[in-house]
Amino acid sequence: MTNATVHIYTDGAARGNPGPGGYGIVMEWIGKPYRKEFSKGFAHTTNNRMELLAVIDALKKLKNPATSAIVFTDSKYVADAVEKGWVFGWEKKGFKDRKNADLWRDFLVEYRNHNVKFKWIRGHNNHPQNERCDALAVEASKKPRLQPDTGFKPE
Repeated sequence: MTNATVHIYTDGAARGNPGPGGYGIVMEWIGKPYRKEFSKGFAHTTNNRMELLAVIDALKKLKNPATSAIVFTDSKYVADAVEKGWVFGWEKKGFKDRKNADLWRDFLVEYRNHNVKFKWIRGHNNHPQNERCDALAVEASKKPRLQPDTGFKPE
């Protein structure tokens, strides 16, 4: 499967920002009848953390190194940070004064294991996989007994 391309759709949500949050992931292997959905909720987090954590957790699910993946996200925060190279500048400066440094560090580890491109898509625009991810994220944020987002640091 190392030659397969994976389309990864992600979305994050937080009710209150910060507040209860969650993420949704839809993964589809191109040319194969494979589609999986994942979601997870947290008791107290932010929308941006959930957007980024969705991408990290999706990349962690890729079993083979150097898998080609296209991440479709409605988060300009995530897509621009990677595609415009901001995150690499933040890394060089040790993520000084950067929000979500813990997640950006985790992201870079996973990102470098694969061949990943990002494609920004407009949210709430009737894109079927994005709408599904949004529904999964909101549903996950409403589950009882949500676990803590241990990396979240309130300001």
